[in-house]
Amino acid sequence: MPHPSRLAAAAAAFAFVALAASACAPQPEAGGSGPSGAASGSASAAGTPASCAPDALATKARGKLTVGTDTPAYAPWFQDDDPANGKGYESAVAYAVARELGFAKEDVVWQKVAFNNAFAPGEKTFDFDINQVSVNEDRRKAVDLSTGYYDVRQAVIALKDSEAAKATTLAELKGARLGAQVGTTSLDVINEQIQPRQRPSVFQKNDLAKAALKNGQVDAIVVDLPTAFYITGAEVPEAKVVGQFATTPGAGAKEQFGLVLDKGSALTACVSRAVDALRADGTLAALEKQWLSDAAGAPVLK
Repeated sequence: MPHPSRLAAAAAAFAFVALAASACAPQPEAGGSGPSGAASGSASAAGTPASCAPDALATKARGKLTVGTDTPAYAPWFQDDDPANGKGYESAVAYAVARELGFAKEDVVWQKVAFNNAFAPGEKTFDFDINQVSVNEDRRKAVDLSTGYYDVRQAVIALKDSEAAKATTLAELKGARLGAQVGTTSLDVINEQIQPRQRPSVFQKNDLAKAALKNGQVDAIVVDLPTAFYITGAEVPEAKVVGQFATTPGAGAKEQFGLVLDKGSALTACVSRAVDALRADGTLAALEKQWLSDAAGAPVLK
């Protein structure tokens, strides 16, 4: 059996070697991976990138920002069905967000994305999509949504000579034939707030809803308020804005449009930061004043 003094010396030597090895081993960065398996590297455990500079952003194409929206691209959100021209509220907002992220106008690439596909589950081919997509918890299950870039109300429009045009309350619309685009909060307010006696008509596009209104297939349709003013002012002048809704189901007291990103996207924090900056410095308010109609003339339906 070894002498006790030799055992003590061996133990001390072992402890020294173990300590040295530990000191030389690579250490996790702050916010990096630990026993829980949280992500490491430039992103924190909360998913916030260390830098929002263009060369640090993991965009779909290096040095480019790919932005999706539906086709046709409707006014007043876009002008002349051309998202790339910078005209219309959402086109202008997209370029303002791009500037805030450090991308020049020529570095923005537009991509056609059907409305429902934008927030359906699955990997996206765009960096963010802008297409009047309301922020709600159901959609957050499949995609990321930025902070809101527009506070919106839903509205009812009807032909001026129809019974629906005379409504001043939600109850007076229960017997009307109503319609809205599929997958929208416009359809939600019909089902949850008006609760009509007959099932509402559902359309793939707002163009089809407008045609149905003009042809008498429905008595009224529901769209967001700026679209309602545009339709009645420029496309269907024989129609009027009957009124607006006070709230939107599933959106809380305030409905907002948000930019759509991949679920868990590394860009989400930077995009939301850009939207917040544009709201804080008055850019969003200025663009809204420039491109969207004043809602003062629409009574609230109760």
